[in-house]
Amino acid sequence: MKLFMQRIPFIAGFSRRLLQIAKVAAQEQPRVVLFRLVGWFVYIIEGKISAYLAGWEKAYLGRGSRVIGTCFITVGERSSIGRNAWIEAVTESGEDAYKPKIKFGNGFHASERLHISAINRIEIGDNCLFGSGVYISDHNHGSYKGAKHSHPSEPPVMRELVSHGPVVIGSNVWMGDNVTIVGPVRIGNGVVVGANSVVTRDMPDNVIVAGIPAKILKRFNFTSGKWEALEES
Repeated sequence: MKLFMQRIPFIAGFSRRLLQIAKVAAQEQPRVVLFRLVGWFVYIIEGKISAYLAGWEKAYLGRGSRVIGTCFITVGERSSIGRNAWIEAVTESGEDAYKPKIKFGNGFHASERLHISAINRIEIGDNCLFGSGVYISDHNHGSYKGAKHSHPSEPPVMRELVSHGPVVIGSNVWMGDNVTIVGPVRIGNGVVVGANSVVTRDMPDNVIVAGIPAKILKRFNFTSGKWEALEES
């Protein structure tokens, strides 16, 4: 019984895919249907193999993706990362060495061109959904606050990598396309981040944020069951 319950998400997903295939078959020539079926199977198998080679036994990694520092990256079950992702746990730069950590929770899904880079720590909770072109980093090329600042005459590529803290993202977070997050930032559970936003500060649970820099626009009211706009002061 336990094994059957664990397989319910897989069965449901496979059933949805079969329904999609049936709809395509109803409006296409047989040879087109066959071509798409073969392409789909190759796409799935390739992604599963890529994830397995990266050490992610129950995940999917899209074509054209780069994963660097796999010993420092963990991915939960039922996770899927789209094409052309670049995920890197940076262990050294110049003479500096780091001990990075990147962690994806269960049920993580990202569209194409996900870019994540860490020298410190980036953690993402369960059941998060990211759009295309999301960028998350816990560091900068150089230091631009605090006691020590980088000099503008120094080429950016030569500046030391500096992290002022981790990026921690809660569960059930939805990020639109082209969101940028540079730590230190903590994003709560159930947050929605609008497309093209730049998140520069912590966000509480159950809010909708957007903008450059991102600001809270709405908060979920558990009494009314609705997302309600914040009252302007």
